Amino acid sequence: MRDANPLGGSGAVAPDPADPATAVVDDRGVVTGWSAGAERLLGYPCQEAVGSPVTRLIASDDGTGDGLAALSGAATTALLRHRDGRPVAVRVRAYPSVDGAGRAQRLLVVTRPEPSPPEEVTGDEAFVQCRLPVMVYDGSLRAVRASAGAVRELGLCEERMRGQRVTDILPAHLCHRVEDGMGRVLATGVPEELHLRGRARPDGPEKVWSVTVSPLVTPAGQVRHVEVSALDVSEQFLARERLTLLNDVSAQLGSTLDVMRTAQEMADVTVDRLADFVTVDLLDSLCRGVEPKQSATGMVLLRRAAQQSVLPGTPEAVIEPGDADAYPASAPPVRCLATGRPSLHNAEDEAIRDWVGADPERAGVVRKFRMHSIMVVPLRARGITLGVAVLVRHRRAEPFTHDDLLLAEEIAARTAVAVDNARRYTLERDTALALQRSLLPHRLAAQDAVEVAHRYLPARTRAGLGGDWYDVIPLSGARVALVVGDVVGHGLRASATMGRLRTAVRTLADVELPPDELLTHLDDLVSHLAAEEDSTAGHESDLDPCTDLVATCLYVVYDPISRRCTAASAGHPPPALVGPDGPADFLDVPPGPPLGVGGLPFETVERELPAGSLLVLYTDGLVQNTGHDVGSGLARLRRLLDRAACRPLEELCDDLTRRLLPPQPEDDVALLVARSRVLDAGRVATWDVPFDPARVTDARTQVLARLEAWHLPEAAFTTELVVSELVTNAIRYGQPPVQLRLIRDATLICEVSDASGTAPHLRRARTYDEGGRGLLLVAQLASRWGTRHEPGGKTIWAEIELAGQDT
Repeated sequence: MRDANPLGGSGAVAPDPADPATAVVDDRGVVTGWSAGAERLLGYPCQEAVGSPVTRLIASDDGTGDGLAALSGAATTALLRHRDGRPVAVRVRAYPSVDGAGRAQRLLVVTRPEPSPPEEVTGDEAFVQCRLPVMVYDGSLRAVRASAGAVRELGLCEERMRGQRVTDILPAHLCHRVEDGMGRVLATGVPEELHLRGRARPDGPEKVWSVTVSPLVTPAGQVRHVEVSALDVSEQFLARERLTLLNDVSAQLGSTLDVMRTAQEMADVTVDRLADFVTVDLLDSLCRGVEPKQSATGMVLLRRAAQQSVLPGTPEAVIEPGDADAYPASAPPVRCLATGRPSLHNAEDEAIRDWVGADPERAGVVRKFRMHSIMVVPLRARGITLGVAVLVRHRRAEPFTHDDLLLAEEIAARTAVAVDNARRYTLERDTALALQRSLLPHRLAAQDAVEVAHRYLPARTRAGLGGDWYDVIPLSGARVALVVGDVVGHGLRASATMGRLRTAVRTLADVELPPDELLTHLDDLVSHLAAEEDSTAGHESDLDPCTDLVATCLYVVYDPISRRCTAASAGHPPPALVGPDGPADFLDVPPGPPLGVGGLPFETVERELPAGSLLVLYTDGLVQNTGHDVGSGLARLRRLLDRAACRPLEELCDDLTRRLLPPQPEDDVALLVARSRVLDAGRVATWDVPFDPARVTDARTQVLARLEAWHLPEAAFTTELVVSELVTNAIRYGQPPVQLRLIRDATLICEVSDASGTAPHLRRARTYDEGGRGLLLVAQLASRWGTRHEPGGKTIWAEIELAGQDT
């Protein structure tokens, strides 16, 4: 072989980096050529390798260099030395040649040996080493093989399990379902998937398994074995279970706006799914509607709002719902309240031992039920700590985990919002109810025109209290006004507006306005109030109305002397009228516009009532609710009132509210039932008085005679003076005709009418004035007096007390 030296020896050309690892060695064993590939393989640069003995490069050589003599064209395995000292296994081929001077040399071509193919792993080895629990059962449902995962989870070696049935390996609550599934798969050849929860061995943790039973089919298509594989899905199951619990908490909490019920809902949902025993305690001060204060003794008073247990009767509880208990400052619940952070404990924690150690009863409960894991979680909402929830495990062996604590904290947060909503609603409702009851009449004024019974039932829904009201107002001339009204809306605004309207109605009634005129003035007042609210809405956000200010009102005046009933309505349901012999009907009152609409007139209707007739006034909450509309509600009311004129009024009110209202009324209800009375002619005396001052004496004489007939001699002096002054004023300042009427009712009523529309007024007479003292004298002698304007003039009336008289 003729060759110069292409490998970097004398006269050699620089090697190409892409060249293989090659070297040239002369007959003395000295390297005379070195390629770039050789440099990459062994790390020696060309300048260092050329001229060095080849024995330096051979790691296994004995130093004589004879190892090269064996090299030939056949590939030989050699162990070369890298520049960093490590051996490099290579395959070497030696090709003899001569240099330019004819001296013998060898061309060495060095390559790395091809990697040997990996050793194949058999299926049997893979099965045995599988970390997933897998077992194979034969047609008799006896174990044939078990993977390493099955050995680990079951705690039994494969030899011990071989030949055993599932019932011999798994706990009873798991084995039957698995064995039944294997039988079906052997019979049908269709795989099945089971979900099991429990312990694979008695001393193991509880887990959730996804078990797959698969057929093992022979080449002939027969199923002679089944494979049972199990996948631990505990984390996925617990995550899904936690999400489900949170969803149930959100769905079930706050079904009512009752604080205690809301807390109980939290305990009911949580027990058995997260804890074995749950208590919810609220700060006692917040339950009473006051801000919590630091106790001088360091004790914190908590009131039990709810408790629940997996055991019947909640035997773990040391107090009952509604009772209060004082907790020391060092107790975990109090620390939780102070810090606002949840805590996780076991029964051996120092904080738990100190807490129960100070309370022998609680310590006995902990020992008796073997409580071992405890979570204490605050109930905080809108920056306010409302109370604390304590969750305990005693029947479930696994202690609470950090994930359980996070879950309990989320449940407590949602519970706190619902409890705070209920607390705020209760406080507002109680405030509105107290305001409303203070504005409603505590005791109806005494009068003999009608017998009266009444009911007020507040709404029991989240909408809050409404603005329903009723009133009975004695009027002059033995008459009486019956009033029922309803302010649209709910809450404090409706209650406050109701109070203002009721006061206005009483004031207008004292002025003796007819029903239609009274409603006109009331309509103006409502429009004024609405405008006033609009002007202050931007400054007082709490009073910002959510709806227009609108109200309805029914005003009825009954005169027991004439038996005339006059009624006017402002958008209110008509009153029911029941004669002494029935049936019931509705008084055809012209339906006026609701109060606050403005600009439309109101009309009145008159009806003469027989003695013993019933008038039933009500608000729309009585006849309209989710169970029926207004039309069907009015029909039901009419049926209930048929032939009810003789029933006791209190009994009738109870019956109407019980049969017409649902258990939880959505709107307030005001009900006023009146039975008419008649003042017989023998208790009324009327005289026409000639328009002559000289005839005043005759009027006094007639009055004294009638008082004698009524056996009222004690009232003679006062009545004579009052009649004398009133008749004299009518003749002096009024216009004919003049009429005098005396009515014996609960008081003695003197009325003098004339055709003049000018109302008299009190004035202070000077010392030497001859007149001006008449009305002042009447005001001093009468219990009350006033003026009533009528279409034909006016009537001045005065009431004189009849102390000790049987009327």
